[in-house]
Amino acid sequence: MEDIKPDIGFKRKLSRLSGSQLNQCMQCGTCSAVCSLAPAERPFPRKEMIWSGWGLKEKLIGNVDIWLCHQCGDCSTSCPRDVKPADVISAVRQLSYQQYARPRFLGRLLSDPAWLPLAVAIPVMVIIAILSLAGTFRIPDGPVDYSAFFPHGLLNGSFSAITLFFYLLASLGIGRFWKDMKKQTPPGEAGMKRLPVFKVLGEILSHSNFSGCGSRKPGKAAHMLLFFGFALLILVTLYAIWATWAHHYPLPISNPMKIVGNVASLMIYTGLGIMIWQRLFNKSVFGKSAYSDWLLLISIGLLTLSGTLVQLARFGDWSAAYHLYFFHLVAVWFVIMYLPFTKLGHLFYRTTALLYARSTGRK
Repeated sequence: MEDIKPDIGFKRKLSRLSGSQLNQCMQCGTCSAVCSLAPAERPFPRKEMIWSGWGLKEKLIGNVDIWLCHQCGDCSTSCPRDVKPADVISAVRQLSYQQYARPRFLGRLLSDPAWLPLAVAIPVMVIIAILSLAGTFRIPDGPVDYSAFFPHGLLNGSFSAITLFFYLLASLGIGRFWKDMKKQTPPGEAGMKRLPVFKVLGEILSHSNFSGCGSRKPGKAAHMLLFFGFALLILVTLYAIWATWAHHYPLPISNPMKIVGNVASLMIYTGLGIMIWQRLFNKSVFGKSAYSDWLLLISIGLLTLSGTLVQLARFGDWSAAYHLYFFHLVAVWFVIMYLPFTKLGHLFYRTTALLYARSTGRK
């Protein structure tokens, strides 16, 4: 018989993050019955609500089903006791980022508002140090030329190296996450199939798992706008890096990739607008918005806005151009370098969970 090891501290964290009164759950099973994504075998989130009520951390952290849930909200709107299962699952994911962060300090740094000043100070100090060592930490004379402030080779090289370092650290946590999934949800007698990379990629690109959501219909459109807008900006950034190497930079406003970048920004503004509006004025469906939710939305918004302003400042030769550029570099760090340790890390964790689930035949 399996021993039960409740973790009361973990349960209290779940309750605080989710705003849910876990003890009010009466295990009626409505949440699993209304979920369009729950598999017929071992459906979620009923079992997760049982484990949450008991504070069974070892069953929740590393549970593949936590990531198969797309937080549609159907379970929360149908719950007769208003226990908010969707918010509980979201809270487990938040605690998972902290659990798998390597080093753990980075997980705490980006999950607690008390650490926000330090989270911002780190990129500020590192960027200042790089510019000081390069001897360019000053406002250049003449027309706006960002390469005179932060040489493109140094910028691309240093930021790429730092990003790679952070992502290598994150891969240690992802590896541990994979081991925990195998431990909690073994492949079974049939074993694991070949990783269905293209199938999972199709699910992600089509956002097919959002189609069954009844409570958050605008959610799919907003998520797709944000996802593809962000992906396009990454593509444009990679092109810009190549253009600096090929001496075709800066790009004129008429350059096709510059146009794509501006369209991507509009997509992000629209997606963010829908998400923020829903979280502010549709709380009965979206439930409690945690610090990690707002940190993600605001940081992506500031990154996109500062990028737009930096572009306008260059073409308009604004006196504040270099100050805006410095702010934009900090925003880039905050979104891109910190990505695996914030809510945006679900790009890695959910993809990993989908790969594992589909390779074991879990639908």
